[in-house]
Amino acid sequence: MADLITQGWDEYRLIDSGDGRKLERYGKFTIDRPEPQAMWSRQLPDHVWQNADAIFAGDQDADEGRWNFSGKAVPEKWETNYNGTKFYGRLTPFRHVGFFPEQCSHWDFADAQLKKAENPKLLNLFAYTGVASLLAAKAGAQVTHVDASKKAIGWAQENQQLARMEDAPIRWICEDARKFVAREGRRGNKYNGILLDPPKFGRGANKEVWNLFDDLKEMTELCRDILAPENSFLILTTYAVRASHYALYELCREIFPEANVESGELVLEEEKSGRKLSTSLFCKVIR
Repeated sequence: MADLITQGWDEYRLIDSGDGRKLERYGKFTIDRPEPQAMWSRQLPDHVWQNADAIFAGDQDADEGRWNFSGKAVPEKWETNYNGTKFYGRLTPFRHVGFFPEQCSHWDFADAQLKKAENPKLLNLFAYTGVASLLAAKAGAQVTHVDASKKAIGWAQENQQLARMEDAPIRWICEDARKFVAREGRRGNKYNGILLDPPKFGRGANKEVWNLFDDLKEMTELCRDILAPENSFLILTTYAVRASHYALYELCREIFPEANVESGELVLEEEKSGRKLSTSLFCKVIR
């Protein structure tokens, strides 16, 4: 068991957290948004928080909220990058900003693993705006990017254009992830890497219903059948707070009995205090 701690990079830092919120720096902008895991008190004075450039009004579980602004004008989307690969940050109605900074540990791991393989193939499921897809393609992988949201696919393709990776070998597929993986299994297709980042609840392209606690076991079994038997990996990440990384660990250990399995939490570390904020759970399977 091992937590993966992100201290940030040039374009991102966790500045402070507490009272159910987190204050982050994205490039030149500071953003204040909900974070129920931050049950402690804030360390920075109120005026620092009040001067955030964008503040999300609405709680963690709200279907939709709004952004309030002060200080610098924050556009709907702005350019950012990770290790030189450009993509957009964006303010969404659901408090998200177009990517999850804590997942950079997964991006680095996938990069290292894919560079070891010959003609690697990576499958990115529930793939959102495609940052991991772009980074995997840059590492030399043929990437299949699957998301049931046409809007998310469109955002991912905008990121591809911004990164000037229009010729990268990426397939963009708007489809229910579970149906796609089942069909890949029937076809006998195999992947060197699978990124599985399911929501707690969701609906597929044709109104298929997804419930993490009901459907994750079947989904992981379907992924097992298309994961290459050697020199391959699967990374499962979930933001379901009432789950435990031990639950993910035991699930993957059962489904992949021959593999090395690790689990833990993705953690952001505050820039000055070093205080740590857990954001999500992960399980990593290595064949």
